[in-house]
Amino acid sequence: MRDPRAELAERIAGEVTLSDDPGATLRKWREEFDVAQTTLSNELGVSASVVSDYESGRRENPGIRVVSRVVRGLLNIDERRGGDRVRQHARVLSAGFDQDVVYDLREYSATVPLSRLYAAIGANTIVQGSAETIAGHTVINSVEAIKRLSSEEFYRLYGQSTNRALVFTDVTRGESPLVALRVVTPTPSAVVLHGLDPDDLWEHAPALARADGVSLATTIEPIDSLLDSLREFP
Repeated sequence: MRDPRAELAERIAGEVTLSDDPGATLRKWREEFDVAQTTLSNELGVSASVVSDYESGRRENPGIRVVSRVVRGLLNIDERRGGDRVRQHARVLSAGFDQDVVYDLREYSATVPLSRLYAAIGANTIVQGSAETIAGHTVINSVEAIKRLSSEEFYRLYGQSTNRALVFTDVTRGESPLVALRVVTPTPSAVVLHGLDPDDLWEHAPALARADGVSLATTIEPIDSLLDSLREFP
């Protein structure tokens, strides 16, 4: 497998270069790395206004040299912080999924109570399943997964998920994740539906979760806050 840092650098640079709004894409990646404009500008040796001007489009589209400097700057900052973003990218790549389909994929060093995960992301329990602990989590963009994953990839995404929680974002009512559980073995320990109030949940979802012994929960935690919490978990 290629160096994860080089893989991520290539992906960011390509996405910015091909974007219809390179400044907005630069800003997206800076925020993804949780780097302030001033921190990035100090890393690049420029004023914060220069970074702001590129991101807002007040300066001409950044050329490849500027993009390369920004990418190296973000990766260097991440490396000094412990390399969390690069490691996350490597985990998702090694599992065979794009990072805009699988936002986060993590294995814990030891099992932890499922209740701790729920507390970290503000989840409300709908159904209590048979498992009380988990050993990892996967955060999935449900819309992109449905649009882009083949049936084999869907099976692999679920099938690799024993003793872990699957968190689905961009959920409307929860039909698709719960129906998919019926045809995949082994099943995960828990499913969390993000962006959904309990009252808006598909009426058959609890019964399907009970039938499979899967814990079911919902959360309306803002997506950025949820991902930040999970990156620091457990």
